[in-house]
Amino acid sequence: MTLSILVSNETDDQAGIQLLGKIEGVNVLPYDPNTLELTEEQRGAQIMMPPFRGSHRALPLLGQLENLQMVQLLSAGADEWIGDTPKHVVLASARGAHGRPISEWVMSAVLALYRQWPALVRFQDEHVWAHRRVDADTLAGKRVLVVGAGAIGTTVAQRMKAFEASATLVARTAREGIRASVDLPELVPGHDIVVIAAPINDETRGLVNKEFLAAMPDGAVLVNVGRGQIVDTDALTAELQTGRLRAALDVTEPEPLPADHPIWACENVIISPHMSRTVPGTNVLCYEVAARQISTYVTGGTPSNLVQRDS
Repeated sequence: MTLSILVSNETDDQAGIQLLGKIEGVNVLPYDPNTLELTEEQRGAQIMMPPFRGSHRALPLLGQLENLQMVQLLSAGADEWIGDTPKHVVLASARGAHGRPISEWVMSAVLALYRQWPALVRFQDEHVWAHRRVDADTLAGKRVLVVGAGAIGTTVAQRMKAFEASATLVARTAREGIRASVDLPELVPGHDIVVIAAPINDETRGLVNKEFLAAMPDGAVLVNVGRGQIVDTDALTAELQTGRLRAALDVTEPEPLPADHPIWACENVIISPHMSRTVPGTNVLCYEVAARQISTYVTGGTPSNLVQRDS
């Protein structure tokens, strides 16, 4: 039996059309993720793939897919889709595809803060030769706490070690080389950098609260590439305004961050607009993972990136 797959027809998704077209037993149906009405052939598809950019745009189309069996995401997280995808439909993520680009963003942001690039660029804008005007630091010898031990977190830890920093990985449950999340209260005070690379769920929502931030050492750096809801924005803003902590944020709560939000005025924070994965080639990495998940499903197997949901 041949299964039809809806794949976005946008530029970033052309790589997916080619990759998925090579899978035996599937029929690729390109679609416009901005459309409000699918064609009769498209409505008969068994597998749907949201677009690489702005996956939520395709959510309204779910109700038109009466034969839907599987939704294959191109994101590492599934929070935008988990509540709207019918329980009988298989939901799979592209976990594993984002470790390289997002860890690169983490390293660039941390190095920028330690080497004082934001301050140097401000001096440059004023045509000031800022010799000995900033206090640059090194990553060597720093202690890094990585909350989230998936592909992103483990890749961040590996890259930190290349700069002679030590990394401690934390996950929901302990296993070899990884501490449990219940150990966070004792771990946070002993680390110079905390990287949030965990998914959003009931346990992580609001995890980085006032008490968590207060436990971080003076001058420590908080990096968030997980989800904005994991961090209490008001509590973080208060710490940044005092100058005690620094931060690098690719995600915020709310998102987008309002133009009048006080965190914009803090000079000890780097903010990027949820684009840590957005570099050439990431779309191909995501589709390669997705193709493996779909190939497994089409041949009767269970995708390794199956999203677990409450029954």
